[in-house]
Amino acid sequence: MADYGGSGWRGGEVREAAFDPWLNPELFQGVLTKRVFAFLIDLVVLTVPVLMVTVFIAMFGLVTLGIGWTLFWLVSPLSVIWALVYYGASLGGPHSATIGMRTMGLELTTWTGEPGYFVLGAAHAFLFWLSLSMLTPLVLLVGLFNARRRLLHDIVLGTVIINSTVPASQPARSY
Repeated sequence: MADYGGSGWRGGEVREAAFDPWLNPELFQGVLTKRVFAFLIDLVVLTVPVLMVTVFIAMFGLVTLGIGWTLFWLVSPLSVIWALVYYGASLGGPHSATIGMRTMGLELTTWTGEPGYFVLGAAHAFLFWLSLSMLTPLVLLVGLFNARRRLLHDIVLGTVIINSTVPASQPARSY
């Protein structure tokens, strides 16, 4: 049997957190406020294509004398698929951030500092919407009580949202 040299989960090596809020507080300053505005920007990005599809179906229904309106049942499932693909592709992309997060200067990383990937981005969106629908917006209060400003779904997935405009390799402060 191989010796992994650690006592981590599944016998793997225990890795430390990549971002320390006490050594680099600038990585976490204003993150919660920026996340709210990034969410609003992303909500607009998600809504515009859904509205365009809805208008297309409405016009198609007029042209086909009402037969095309039977396509309205597709709007809800396509909206969910669109949101999961958007978050998965953008959080799993080279910037590890959605359009709203890039606008606000935020970036998603794993607990150990690796960039996001597609499945992590889609799961991040799914758990966010699930926690928001079950726990109301009070789920945002979790971020006020931890130094890394992580929300409930961040803690479950092992992700951290940091300011991307601040270099992560700055020297530690002496105070």
